Amino acid sequence: MEEKLMHNPYYAKAVEYIRSTDLDALEPGKHLIDGENLFVNIVDSQMKTPQQARLEVHDRYIDIQIPLSKAETYGVKPRVACTEPDGEFNMEKDILFYRDPVEETVTAQPGEAVTFAPETAHAPLIGEGTIRKAIFKVLVVE
Repeated sequence: MEEKLMHNPYYAKAVEYIRSTDLDALEPGKHLIDGENLFVNIVDSQMKTPQQARLEVHDRYIDIQIPLSKAETYGVKPRVACTEPDGEFNMEKDILFYRDPVEETVTAQPGEAVTFAPETAHAPLIGEGTIRKAIFKVLVVE
């Protein structure tokens, strides 16, 4: 997967943007970097328990998620291992949720990036309180 990501020009552009930008200084909201091919959403979100967090997948975009204000835990599961879809894939929002339980997690410290390609289901926002984070959306390039 990493080799595939490095051949994606928008992924490379995202990495450069992350290295050269003070993400903490960005206002909440959507910031276009390369139109709809690459953008970042700065959000303040309520965190959840592992039981509340829902696994999600995307087809059109790769997620690069970076917690800014505190550590964030993510549930992770290979997409092919997810068996309980929660509704239909929403093409407009590029998302499908699953009811599968969160069984495996990874934690990122503030400023650490975690990348989720379409092959990986992820359940963000596991923790306590609220968090400010950056969610990069990188167009998938075949």
